[in-house]
Amino acid sequence: MKLLNIFFLLIFFCLGAFAQSGTISGRVTFGTSGVPLHDARVQVPQLGRTTQTDTDGRYTLDNVPPGRYTMIVHIDGFSDATRTVTVGGEAALNVDFQLEILALREQVTVTATGSEVSVFDSFQTVTSVGSTRITEKASTSIGDVLENEAGMAKRSFGPGSSRPIIRGFDGDRVLVLSDGVRLGSVGSQSGDHGEPIDPLSAERIEVLKGPATLLYGSNAIGGVVNVVSHHDNEPHAGWRGFFTTVGSTADRQAGASGGAEYGYKNWLVRGSFGAQRTGDYSTPIGRIPNSASRSTSGSFGTGYYSDKGFFGGTYSFDIRRYGVPFAALFEEHGKKKLGEDELPDVDEDIDLRLRRHNLRFNGGFRNLTGPFLSGVTYNIDYTDYRHKEIEIEDGIEEIGTVFDNKIFSYRSVFEQQKYGRLTGRFGFEGLSRDYKITGEEQLIDGKVKHNSFSVFALEELNFDRVKLQFGGRIENNRYRPEDADLRDRSFTGFSGGAGINVGLWQGGAFVANFTHSNRAPALEELYNNGPHIGNVTYEIGNDDLRRETSNGIDVSLRHSSRRFNFFGDVYFYRVNNFVFLAPQDEDGDGDVDIEDGLPVARFEQEDARYVGVELNADGWFNQYVGMFASFDYVRAKLTDGDLNIPRIPPARGRIGLDLRYRGLSVRPEGVFVAKQNKVFPLETPTDGYSLFNVAGSYTIAGQHTAHIFSVNAYNLTNKLYRNHTNFIKDILPEIGRGIRFGYTVRFF
Repeated sequence: MKLLNIFFLLIFFCLGAFAQSGTISGRVTFGTSGVPLHDARVQVPQLGRTTQTDTDGRYTLDNVPPGRYTMIVHIDGFSDATRTVTVGGEAALNVDFQLEILALREQVTVTATGSEVSVFDSFQTVTSVGSTRITEKASTSIGDVLENEAGMAKRSFGPGSSRPIIRGFDGDRVLVLSDGVRLGSVGSQSGDHGEPIDPLSAERIEVLKGPATLLYGSNAIGGVVNVVSHHDNEPHAGWRGFFTTVGSTADRQAGASGGAEYGYKNWLVRGSFGAQRTGDYSTPIGRIPNSASRSTSGSFGTGYYSDKGFFGGTYSFDIRRYGVPFAALFEEHGKKKLGEDELPDVDEDIDLRLRRHNLRFNGGFRNLTGPFLSGVTYNIDYTDYRHKEIEIEDGIEEIGTVFDNKIFSYRSVFEQQKYGRLTGRFGFEGLSRDYKITGEEQLIDGKVKHNSFSVFALEELNFDRVKLQFGGRIENNRYRPEDADLRDRSFTGFSGGAGINVGLWQGGAFVANFTHSNRAPALEELYNNGPHIGNVTYEIGNDDLRRETSNGIDVSLRHSSRRFNFFGDVYFYRVNNFVFLAPQDEDGDGDVDIEDGLPVARFEQEDARYVGVELNADGWFNQYVGMFASFDYVRAKLTDGDLNIPRIPPARGRIGLDLRYRGLSVRPEGVFVAKQNKVFPLETPTDGYSLFNVAGSYTIAGQHTAHIFSVNAYNLTNKLYRNHTNFIKDILPEIGRGIRFGYTVRFF
């Protein structure tokens, strides 16, 4: 059977070799003005071919073999454009592109496969949020930026610590990356731990939904959030850059971020800097004390980039401090019962002050002509992360607990030469981590050493209208605690998957994926022991935990055209040995045990089931009026005990209009959230609510600059509501009525 497959692949390869090639050419302009865009990157991912537009916005791709291809056009700051074309021989094909600056549509992802593909062609379900949308939703935390996207919610203990939830999966099951590399933070471990990322510095944020364990590791069992920066690994001449500033009323926000990149021959030098601050935010029942935040971030890098290879290095830092509202109540061993319109009084504040230093080297070879490989990329990364929990009483600050996390990681990916209809990539990655807690909330005594190594492969067979994808990953994780009372643990697991993408009509596709994923228990699930205010629990680790195994099916129906886009997904995951915090009743009195004023819970395992649906649609009635809508719902239960899993987002719908005239876009919308009463024991139900927002932007574009003015008026009715996935939702309402203004200038 294997010899037969190779025989057919050789036939396809030979037929392609004798077919006559064609030419694709065209022009790239800014949509509303017709201004030519120079140095726009025009790419055919299936062939690994890339070119750039000249000063008149023109491009040419010669010697394109016959076939059906997706073309992608990208220039920093503009929404990506894609087009499916068919090359049939010697005839020249003219394909023009009009790029725009849009808040609602980003059409390209690098996260799904490790190289650029269109969101429509991706086997996985991807949400890509561009820089204009990020500016409208600007916050010091990425959870706030993504919370209204379909399938997304935010976990928080206040605005400074909000972190994404994907399809109901939270914590260690959601992996946050920066340009495809782990952050090295401890944001997954606790509700009051934030992620050291400045959203304003991102070109776009991509969310890969569903298990992404094949490319990214065992703790991507729920999905991946990848923050993509503004620089590419391609040379250009002269300056490129951006500057963004924002301000908001309800949280007294002020912020700015900027970056520039200068190219000389094959060398690029780049730098960026950003700073934000917010005050205590307002709600319909008053301002939330100690909810303010501030952050400062920056980076500097340089590199050499040629047609055959590249290498570069970057240093970056992120320093931030934010308040954890009402955290002192739990240190005081509980809180009194409050009414719906009451806020508790606190005599002490608790802040988190964190910093992250990162040094990264990356490089690779491309456009190789050997028989096996077309390219190689590598990353070597070192992160030094620390955060301090600071107790403030009568103006006197005292450090309570210190978390240290140092990670050295490496990753290399090998791109295969196209062999008939087969393409793919394989690689390896690993990390060495030193983790330590000191101080009052010392959940683990002594340092814990964590080492990981994995190998992976992802392959694709392309039969034009039918594409197949399959791959696997073997990963080993080893934990070595210094404390002699804690056991060393080692976990080796295999993850695999297969998918099919079938073209149904012009612009329509059916996609189905099966995934088998393994997640090693997280360090904190194995070894934590003590009061953990950030999770409102006295946690007891369990070093007998086994691997968490997920088998899932994800089915998608898609349509994409200039007038109408639709993505519909239905998914089912069966998770065996699902790790969760189980309330304890050791004395058998029928009530949950209390220790240090917190309910006692131990990490235990049962089988779980996640079922959900996501719908996304946008369309145009004419050149001036469009609409958009989305809906998501997830149901998650522990199947053995028939218990609801805690903090699962309620059903939610969003609908709005997109009104455009020339460079102006105005988007009124309504967000409708259902009541969530399917709750875990000890969890508080939340009522449903409706929010009304209006966002808008105005763009002035020239050949070398683009100015974008944006505004976002949110919660216009000043609705009092609570986020079900907030750890302290019963005492912490969400933000009230406000307006956010933004301005961005891009030069290229």
